[in-house]
Amino acid sequence: MNPTLKKAGIISSILHWRNWSIRTRLMVVAVFPVVYLFFSLIAYSYYARLKEVEEELDSRAKTITTALADGVEYNIIAGNMQGIRQMIYGVIQSDRGIYRIDIFDANKKELSHVENAGRAKPESRYVEMPIRRHMVWVNLHTETHDEFYKVDPVKEKSQAVLGYVRVIMTKTYLLSKQKYRFSIELLMSILALSVSACLAWYLSKGLTRPLHLAIDALRDISAGRTETQISISHGGEIGELQSSINEMAHNLHQSQTHLENTVAERTKELIASRNDALKADAEKRRLIHKVNAIVENERQSIAIEIHDELNASLIAVRLESERIAKIAAKAESDERFTPVFQEIQERAKAVVKLALDLYANGRNLVRRLRPEVLDMLGLEGAIEEMLRLYNAAHEDCHFDFASKGDFAQLDPDLAISAYRIVQEACSNILKHAQAKNVDITLQMRADKSSLTINVFDDGIGFDPDQVVAGIGISGMRERVLAWGGEFNLQSQVGEGTRILITLPVELRT
Repeated sequence: MNPTLKKAGIISSILHWRNWSIRTRLMVVAVFPVVYLFFSLIAYSYYARLKEVEEELDSRAKTITTALADGVEYNIIAGNMQGIRQMIYGVIQSDRGIYRIDIFDANKKELSHVENAGRAKPESRYVEMPIRRHMVWVNLHTETHDEFYKVDPVKEKSQAVLGYVRVIMTKTYLLSKQKYRFSIELLMSILALSVSACLAWYLSKGLTRPLHLAIDALRDISAGRTETQISISHGGEIGELQSSINEMAHNLHQSQTHLENTVAERTKELIASRNDALKADAEKRRLIHKVNAIVENERQSIAIEIHDELNASLIAVRLESERIAKIAAKAESDERFTPVFQEIQERAKAVVKLALDLYANGRNLVRRLRPEVLDMLGLEGAIEEMLRLYNAAHEDCHFDFASKGDFAQLDPDLAISAYRIVQEACSNILKHAQAKNVDITLQMRADKSSLTINVFDDGIGFDPDQVVAGIGISGMRERVLAWGGEFNLQSQVGEGTRILITLPVELRT
C-alpha cells in the first residue's frame, strides 16, 4: 500500500474519532496519558542526564585545574619536570573523566602533558588556569642560619604567572554510566507502560465484552427472537443494562406472543370471512349468470312471440288491408260511390303502411331481444352486422372491427354475453365519448382457453378515480365477473378510453 495513502487513512481515522468503538476510546483514554507521561519523563531524564554530565564535567574540570595550578607551583619553580609529570599522571589515573592534562610555562610553551590511554573522545571545550606564585617571601637559611633574603617585589610581580594548566575532559565514561542508568530507567518505564497497556486492555475488554453481548442480544431481539436472555455477569451500570435488556426482551416476548395469538385469531376470522365472501361471490356470480340466462331466455321467448304472433298478425292485417284496397278499386265504376271508395282505398293503404312499419319495428325489436344473426353467423358475424348498422346510422363515428381465432365452438351463452358487452360498449361510446374512431378487436387464444375483447375509442376520455361508473360499465363488469373473467378499464381526460376484457372459454362438446 502507498505510504502516503496509508498515512492519509490514519489521519482521517483520527479526525473521525466519533466513529471509534468504545474499546478504542477507553484504550485511548487510559493509555494516552501514560504514553504521554512516559515519553515526557524519558525525554526529560535523557536531557537531564546529559546536562548533569556536562555540569559535573565543568565542575570537576575547574576543581582539578585549580588543584593542579596550586600543586605544581613548587615543581615549576624548582624545575622538577618529573614531579610535575607524576602529579598529573596520578590525577588522570584517579579520574577517568579527564582526557588530557597539559602544563605550559608562562609563554604557553608545553612543559609536560598526560593523555588518557583509553578510547575516550575529548570534549571541544577545555578549562585553563594560570599557575601563580603564592609565596610573598622566601626564608633561605645559610650555613650559619643567620641571614635572610627578601624577594624583590618588582621581580615578584613580573613573575606572578609561572605557567598554565589546561584540562580537557571527556564524557565517554560518564555517559556510559548514565546510559546504563538511563537504560534501567527506560526498561522500568517500558515495563510500567506495558503493564498499564495490558491493564487498560484487560479492563476495556471486561467492559466491551458485556456491551458486545448486549448489542448481539438487542440485534436478536430486533430480528424477532424476543426469547433471548443474557446472563447478568457484572454489577453497576453494566448489570443494570443487562437486567433492563432481559426485562425488555421478556416484555416484548409476552407482547409478541399475545400479538401472534391475536393475529392468529383475526386470521382465522378473516379466512372465514374470505371464504364466506368467496362463497357469496360465487353465489352472486351464479345468480347473475342465472339472471342473465333467464333474461336472455325471456327475451328469446318474447322475440319468438313477437315474430310468430305479432308479426303474423301484422302480415294478416296488411294482407286484409291490401285486399280491401283492391276491392275498393274495383268498385270505383259506380260514380255515386267513387269518393267513398277512394277514401277506403287511401285508408287501406295507410293501414298497409302502418302494418309494414309495425312489422319492421317488430323485427328490429326481435333483433335486439334475440339477434338472429348470432345463431346464423356466429359471434364474429353478429358483431360485424351490428357495427355495419352503427356505421350506417352514425356517420360521425366510424367503427373498425378485427377478429382472430376460431369462434365456431363457442358456448352460446358466452357468445350472447360477449355480444351484449360489445353492444353496451358501443352504446356508451355513442352516448358519452364523442369519438371519431372506434377499434374493436375480438381474439381467441390459440389453445382456446380464453376470449379477449379489446375496445378503444379516441373520444374525450374521463378520470376513472373521479367519475362514478354508470349502469353501462357496471353491467359490463357484472357480466364479465359472472363468467369469472377480468375487466380492465383505462382512460385519461383527452386520451380516449380502452376496455380490455378476458373471458374464460367453455367450448361446446
